[in-house]
Amino acid sequence: MLGAVAEGPTHGFAVAQLLAPGGPLGRVWTLPRPAVYQVLKKLVQLDLIVERLTERSDRGPVRTIVGITPAGRRAVRRWLDEPVDHIRDVRSMLLLKLALLDRGHRESRPLIEAQRHRVMAQMHGLEVNRAEAAGFERVLLEWRLSSSRATIEFLDAIGLSAASQ
Repeated sequence: MLGAVAEGPTHGFAVAQLLAPGGPLGRVWTLPRPAVYQVLKKLVQLDLIVERLTERSDRGPVRTIVGITPAGRRAVRRWLDEPVDHIRDVRSMLLLKLALLDRGHRESRPLIEAQRHRVMAQMHGLEVNRAEAAGFERVLLEWRLSSSRATIEFLDAIGLSAASQ
């Protein structure tokens, strides 16, 4: 949500449309409209965004325009630069970060490289543990290793395309 507000002054309905299923960001990560307004209130309370003005709407109630604060901008920048911790978060959080970087015309290669480094380090630990695992523990480790290898292949593919742009 903060990344969406960082793109420029906006309002809850516009953010909800971005995050709706089929929306530009909602294809990766969705949030129901009521939750969007709750999160916006929380971001105001945390001084990460600020209410700037209100405007009339043809389609409903008055809209409150919000913008990002300097603290919010720093938080978004840190979050966008940080690789995800778990392979399971690649499908949601990493893709969301890549989408926001693309929408903001920011370079994605540093994030891709940091994510690749993190996954490679995790794979090493998984391979060490696999040697001693048995039963379902081994099955789980094989799943995580296979998912990690697929993630590395994905990162290499998008890293190459990011380098050529």
